[in-house]
Amino acid sequence: MYLVVIAWIYVVLMMSVAEATNSNGTVLGAVFTFVLYGLGPVALVVYLMGAPARSKALKKRAAQELLQQTADADAARAKNAQAHPPAAEETPNSP
Repeated sequence: MYLVVIAWIYVVLMMSVAEATNSNGTVLGAVFTFVLYGLGPVALVVYLMGAPARSKALKKRAAQELLQQTADADAARAKNAQAHPPAAEETPNSP
């Protein structure tokens, strides 16, 4: 995907250079050509193509946080059980 992005930026850069060096062209026109034909569409495409990876990373981070919370709760329960062992039940003496 990045090869296509680099190639498109190169093409738009060459279009901008042609715009700037043309006898009827201007540098401002070249800047607008580069921004509107190059940076804008490329940024949009890269953002849209990166959406699945971002959502996958978000889900992975949420799962790790849940796992960490579960591990912390288990550790707290174990620590509490060690600090306060259950009282031994007294058995009545049977005659």
